[in-house]
Amino acid sequence: VCALALLQSCQCLAWKPQPVGAWGAESQQVVAGYSDGTIRVFSISRTELELKMCPHGTAVTAVAYSTDGEMILSGAQDGLVAVSSLRTGVTLHVLPDHRGSPITVLQCTRQQQAGSGAQGSELWLATSWDRRLSVWACDWRRGKWQLLDWLSFPSPASPQGLESLPPSLAAFCPWKPSTLVCVGFGMQKEALFYSLHKKQVVERISLPYLATSLSLAPAARLMAVGFGERLLRLLRCPDSDAQDYAGHDDAVHFCCFSPSGRRLLTASHSAVLVWEVAGG
Repeated sequence: VCALALLQSCQCLAWKPQPVGAWGAESQQVVAGYSDGTIRVFSISRTELELKMCPHGTAVTAVAYSTDGEMILSGAQDGLVAVSSLRTGVTLHVLPDHRGSPITVLQCTRQQQAGSGAQGSELWLATSWDRRLSVWACDWRRGKWQLLDWLSFPSPASPQGLESLPPSLAAFCPWKPSTLVCVGFGMQKEALFYSLHKKQVVERISLPYLATSLSLAPAARLMAVGFGERLLRLLRCPDSDAQDYAGHDDAVHFCCFSPSGRRLLTASHSAVLVWEVAGG
């Protein structure tokens, strides 16, 4: 698929979510972000490019679909976040709140799953490399959204600069409504559970190293964390029982649970591994 853009490198990828009631079906569309500032939508079944948009002037570093699959959020190297319509191919809004630092994560979740009580049908979050995190409530049809929370954490000192540190990462917690799980925030090697209701950290889990990747299983209380030390840790919550796996030859820069939670995909520099998750 990426051979259609040979002169550019693919920086990030997201699968289109399935409609409600189609649980377990395989999505046939992906969106990819490229180093030239474009986002491209591909059909998996036809292996062809369906749509190309250029919402950014710098490399795209994160992409996500809205939960209904109608909107695409994209974040760039310069910290701008764009909201584009999949139907029209038009970029509707550009949000400058994270300007100046690369976007590391974009994620959407349905409002009833998050339980925040804010207006709008959906919540989404954005994190940037400078330890900032924003959470938004939105109504895509009306083109309205509201900033719910803004977090900013100190970072460890590094002689090579901020971007030499592992990225700041966050995800909505599937088993704790209105809760975020964050790694790469603050001075300690730990995962933080932050309550949107209480506006505070409600739980901390110590980690052996600074995290380079994070994924939460949607159907089980499992959390996968990758590290630059070639280590993958699987945590079962709330007891925080940990199992470590050393199958990679470099930093584990990507991990992602399947929708069922029975498999886990991880990637390092030259290896992609698929794990069977016992009890997932």
